[in-house]
Amino acid sequence: MTDPPIRTTVIGSYPFPSWLQQARRNLDAFGAADIDEMQEDAVVAALHDQRRAGLDVVTDGEQTRFDFNLSFYGYLEGIRLEQASERKWGPPAHDQRPTHTITGELRAPDGLGAVEEFERLRRLAPPGPSLKACLPGPYTLSGRLTPNDRYPDRHAVAEALLPIVQRELEALVEAGCPEIQVDEPSMSCYAHKADTGRLVDLYNRTVEPVVGRCRLTTHLCFGNYKGHAVGRRRLAPMFPDFLDLKADELHVEMANREFAEIEMLGTIAEEKDVAVGVVDVKNYYVETPDDVARRIRRCLDHVPADRLSVAPDCGLSQTARWAARRKLNALVEGAHQVRSSL
Repeated sequence: MTDPPIRTTVIGSYPFPSWLQQARRNLDAFGAADIDEMQEDAVVAALHDQRRAGLDVVTDGEQTRFDFNLSFYGYLEGIRLEQASERKWGPPAHDQRPTHTITGELRAPDGLGAVEEFERLRRLAPPGPSLKACLPGPYTLSGRLTPNDRYPDRHAVAEALLPIVQRELEALVEAGCPEIQVDEPSMSCYAHKADTGRLVDLYNRTVEPVVGRCRLTTHLCFGNYKGHAVGRRRLAPMFPDFLDLKADELHVEMANREFAEIEMLGTIAEEKDVAVGVVDVKNYYVETPDDVARRIRRCLDHVPADRLSVAPDCGLSQTARWAARRKLNALVEGAHQVRSSL
C-alpha cells in the first residue's frame, strides 16, 4: 500500500544542468576531484528541484549516468565499447543509439555503480522524502549488446546479465536502500511479439533475492529516446502474464497515450500498487494542477487511493529543465488537491 495515498514520485532521470552538459564534452579538462564535485553539485540541483516541488519520493536524477542505462556498459568486462550505430544522420530515433560487441564472458567484478549512487543520494538528500534507487533489468540491458557464438540471442545475453543485476540489487538492499525500481521498458516495448511468460520468469529470477526486503517497483514504458517511443503502445499484450511479476508496484505510461486502456489500471490494482504517468514528458504543453487533478480522479475510478502513486510518464532527462520543474510542481499540486478531498 502506498503511504501517503496518491503518493507522488518520479521515474528516475532528471535533466542535466546546462553546465554539466558542457563539462561532459570537455572532461579531459578536469581532474578526478573536479568531476566528483560536479557530480555532487548536479545531484544537489536535481534534489533541490524535486524537494521544492514537494515530491514524496525522490531520486538522484541519475545525474552521474550517460543515460538511464548506457553508463552501465562501462562497468562490464567482456565487451568492446563502440559508438557505432545503424544510422548517424537524419531525424533522431532509437536506431542511432550505439551497440557494443561481446568479446568474452560478461562480468562486472566491481558491480554496476548503483550502490555508490545510492550512498551519495542518501548523504545529500534533505530529510523528509523517501529515497529510491533505479537499476535497469537484464532484458533491457541486453538490448545494446550484439549476440555472438557464446551468447547466440538476446535471451542468452540477458541470462548472462541476470546474476550481475541480481548482485547489484542485493548490494543495494544491504546498503539500506528502502525502494528499488527495476527499469524494464524493453519488456513492455516488445511484449506484443515476445513470449511474455519467459520475460516474467527472467524478471522474477532476477529479483528473487530481494523480494520482501525492500519496496520493489518496476517501470514499464514504450521508449523515450530523444522524445520518441519505440514500442507498440498497448498495455494489453503484457497482461495477464505481467501480473505475475514479483513487484510491489507497476508503473505504466498513460498521459502520452491520452489514458487509453485506463481500465487496465483496475486489473493491475487487483494484484499490486499502481504508479500512473499523469504528466507527459514528451509534450511541451505544461499541465496545470487542475489538469493533473482531473487525471488522478479518472485513475481513482479504477485504483483505490491507497494503491495509487502518480508520476511522470517516464524519466525527465529528455525534457528541458524549465518544463520538468513546472510539470513536477503541477504533479504535486494536483495530487494534493485530490488527496485533500478524500
